[in-house]
Amino acid sequence: MSAVDRGHPAYRGQAAYNRLFLSIYDTYVYGISSPVAWRCPKRHLLDLYDRHVAADHLDVGVATGLLLDQCRFPVADPRLTLMDLNGVSLAHAARRLRRYAPRVHRADVLEPWGLPPDSVDSIGMFNLLHCLPGALPDKAVVFDHARAVLRPGGTLFGTTILGQGPAHNWLARGQLAAANWRGIMSNRRDRRADLEAALARAFTRYDVTVVGSVALFVGHADS
Repeated sequence: MSAVDRGHPAYRGQAAYNRLFLSIYDTYVYGISSPVAWRCPKRHLLDLYDRHVAADHLDVGVATGLLLDQCRFPVADPRLTLMDLNGVSLAHAARRLRRYAPRVHRADVLEPWGLPPDSVDSIGMFNLLHCLPGALPDKAVVFDHARAVLRPGGTLFGTTILGQGPAHNWLARGQLAAANWRGIMSNRRDRRADLEAALARAFTRYDVTVVGSVALFVGHADS
């Protein structure tokens, strides 16, 4: 897969996901960053998967695929699609999840996804929104794209780190400053109210829960 052009709006948010970073991602993110800086241990993320992942699932922004690897699917042989802009991350997650023979789809979440409408029953979107350029109102289009792909009665679920609202500890403040300065994150102004407004554009039923600095969200497509 060819590299993402440096002029692409989302280039810096995905560029950090190279082979070196992916080799330490699980230890760093789930062992240090998430539980210590963001105060949201991995068990909260896995619980979100276990409660909402369906037999026909699309994961958007796949990182290493660890949560998909460890979650409990409702069937032994789920239909799994992996979508990301970063080809290295897609390949890494696909290898890890090869027992499910996942389909791989490279696309920009801010543009139409190029997937059939009403084609999946669940979508996971973990640690993606805070890496996209702009503030949450600018990123709301991703929920419109997700809703178009979900079947009636389907569920979108995921997480994002909020820049405003939670009382960040010193480590979180340092990571937010560094990541936003480097362009890996773009979430200084991201607030719970803006996340809820973005979800409300696409879903009549949704829920947002904040754990530490992390918003855990769910959107339900009407049956």
